[in-house]
Amino acid sequence: MTKKQAEDAARTRLDPGAVVRAALELLDEKGADGLSVRGVADRLGVRMNTVLWHAKTKARLLELMADAILAEVPCDGLPEPWEPRVRELFHRYRRALLAHRDGARIVAGTYAAEPATLRFAELTVEALLAGGLEEREAVWTLWALVYFTLGLTQEEQAQPDALGGAFARRPGAGDYPSLSRVAPHFEEAAFDERFDYGLSRVLGP
Repeated sequence: MTKKQAEDAARTRLDPGAVVRAALELLDEKGADGLSVRGVADRLGVRMNTVLWHAKTKARLLELMADAILAEVPCDGLPEPWEPRVRELFHRYRRALLAHRDGARIVAGTYAAEPATLRFAELTVEALLAGGLEEREAVWTLWALVYFTLGLTQEEQAQPDALGGAFARRPGAGDYPSLSRVAPHFEEAAFDERFDYGLSRVLGP
């Protein structure tokens, strides 16, 4: 078998789903900084060109990975009232991000207009519109919730020394009196409580 025939056979054996699954496994093992097209190819036992045949570019691979993470958000059994429905959707969204090492970082770095991502956005906007929000307000509320969830989850998935403790110890009372006054609260991880608080601030009491 020639090299070309071997590559063609490898491409036929794989599909984009298999490439994305291998990429997510590599992400969970090595984190976002250790993710590469070469690493995915090595995990699959194929050449880089075979991976790129299915994913085209690393940016496209990241989009497919982000959508695969969103595909893990279950959409059944949601509450009927609009506000509890939105809250539950974003609790599930956060759990899907946390299920993968650096999951929030992968999703935040892409703009994946792919089926699972669009499905999640559709369900959220549908609920917000049902709650009486105008079209523009519904979209902006969606963005606010997405950005808040991604930002908080990235912090949660960061290394411990990247969290608020170092910042809380830095302000001096003379230079930053307000920050010095609230400094202990920067050390509070309490991610579940902070998440619920943030949802309440966006959606109202």
